[in-house]
Amino acid sequence: MKNSAISERKNRSISRGVGMTTQIYADRAENSEIWDVEGRRYIDFSSGIAVVNTGHRHPKVIEAVKAQLDRFTHTCHQVVPYESYIRLAERLNAILPGKFDKKTIFVTTGAEAVENAIKIARNATGRPAVIAFAGGFHGRTFMGMALTGKVVPYKVGFGAMPADVFHAPFPVALHGVSVADSLAALDRLFKADVDPARVAAIIVEPVQGEGGFYEAPRDFMTALRKVCDQHGMLLIADEVQTGFARTGKMFAMDHHEVAADITTMAKSLAGGFPLAAVTGRAEIMDAPNPGGLGGTYGGSPIGVAAAHAVLDVIDEEKLCDRANALGGRLKQRLQSIRDEAPEIVDVRGPGFMNAVEFNDVKKGLPSVEIANAVRLKALDKGLILLTCGVYGNVIRFLAPITIQDGVMNEALDILESSIREIRAA
Repeated sequence: MKNSAISERKNRSISRGVGMTTQIYADRAENSEIWDVEGRRYIDFSSGIAVVNTGHRHPKVIEAVKAQLDRFTHTCHQVVPYESYIRLAERLNAILPGKFDKKTIFVTTGAEAVENAIKIARNATGRPAVIAFAGGFHGRTFMGMALTGKVVPYKVGFGAMPADVFHAPFPVALHGVSVADSLAALDRLFKADVDPARVAAIIVEPVQGEGGFYEAPRDFMTALRKVCDQHGMLLIADEVQTGFARTGKMFAMDHHEVAADITTMAKSLAGGFPLAAVTGRAEIMDAPNPGGLGGTYGGSPIGVAAAHAVLDVIDEEKLCDRANALGGRLKQRLQSIRDEAPEIVDVRGPGFMNAVEFNDVKKGLPSVEIANAVRLKALDKGLILLTCGVYGNVIRFLAPITIQDGVMNEALDILESSIREIRAA
């Protein structure tokens, strides 16, 4: 079987709206490695977009799923509930930042978690408006698109977005936007576009994912908390990509001295199985009436079983510490070649949620061409990378936190040689 033959079938049968980063078709995977249908091995620095933080097919995750398959696969928790759902909610309530009583619901995807977070915030406050940030990504549903601060490719051609969604600039010093600039813009928004008394919530990624892996400064997050408290708004932390040890702590908000009122989670929560969650202050989460929240597959017993195993693995294998160590090695390697590669304008990211940003040296502008050329060169050498950023000039690194040391060294060598070869071309 050939990748090219499958790709031709894909072109005939799958909507072109489903974009694909590569045209290699997976046959099997283990920890940080993927083998395609032609038998070629790749090192996976994407983790299915931050989904398998605990690696492909972690033995404890697979064991938990197999055990659940032998008991039952679906009853719909809203019809015939199960204790494992409740126990997982208890675990998340205990580990999420914030010294207050919490409650949780489970859904299926990150976008669905965001949708429900907005529903809950509007219900709890009685207010309609929501503020998000430029560069933020919150999903491909209509509310997700409305909140997302990037037009191409997410909003193009899909018509009018839901009303009462406003955007402010996210502080990115590299691109000339300071914390003071962002807060001033927020204040102008309140003066020119929306009465703060109408705003239910501010939603923010503690580290922007699709937007370029820009970390929210600590004083910015503290200021957002103050703005929300001053005006009776809720603060929603979108931890869909940042959660579960990726940033060197269990959650990215653990890096800050303030807590969100509501947190959305998905991706790595269940180690490759569909599961998402919304956790928040108990009184806020209890605002909707029974039946107002839920979904047929929400809190799938298979996903719940996997999530219990994921939380165990993160604790037992000390993956927060490992994320910091791996991220340090990656950033050190990239920093070591910056003098020879002036196209690298920034190396950043907490824990093992890291990125490198490229500019065209002659033009002094973001270069999507360089970033994509490095990605393709690395792919040719057997390393899967992802690009991101409003300008498309950022490569993000999301390898499993369980990656073997030898495979990590191999990946770093491929990355460095790819950058050097692109520069020499």
